[in-house]
Amino acid sequence: MNLGYPAPKPVYLYFHFRSPYCYLASKTLWSIVDDFHAELIWRPLGGWNGRSPPDRAKVKVPIARQDLARFCRRMGIPCAPPPITTDATLAGVGSLLAEERGLLRAYVVEMMRAEWAGGNDIGLPEVRNTVARNVGLDVAEYERYVNSESNQQRLVANWEEAQTKGVIGVPSFVIDDQIFWGNDRLDFVLETLTELRLAKR
Repeated sequence: MNLGYPAPKPVYLYFHFRSPYCYLASKTLWSIVDDFHAELIWRPLGGWNGRSPPDRAKVKVPIARQDLARFCRRMGIPCAPPPITTDATLAGVGSLLAEERGLLRAYVVEMMRAEWAGGNDIGLPEVRNTVARNVGLDVAEYERYVNSESNQQRLVANWEEAQTKGVIGVPSFVIDDQIFWGNDRLDFVLETLTELRLAKR
């Protein structure tokens, strides 16, 4: 029984499909809405927003991929990173359509699986479209949606909003004025929701 709030508690999630740590988070974050009286406020990012800049990424990628492999072994999930040249921006735009159609969870899980478990370049239309079709989206509508400049600008606006909240990287969960940065901070997110007496049972 919810004893804290009359409406679901907003939990903002700033997410980038190019992030290996977002891949890890995609496997566990859904307990926020499954187990708590909370609303996930979905905020996908694109380009380099929320990520290390290109010069730093060149140094960071090999280390991050070692780190990813360790996490994947611990979690018992596949690990096959995509090409380094992958641009996941349009996959992020497509997630907004999936959200509108009530298919966000399926889309996020399947797109991240295709990229980080299958090693596919989700910047390629054929890869994205296959995911869209598999989760029940109309591919023609999906293609129009992701190529819309106004829809692409929504990701830019998400990053501008993230910066006003103090977010510096992904995945980041924001509850009120608290920021939880990283897939390994989910336990703290759940603890906070529990402390707010928002557990469903």
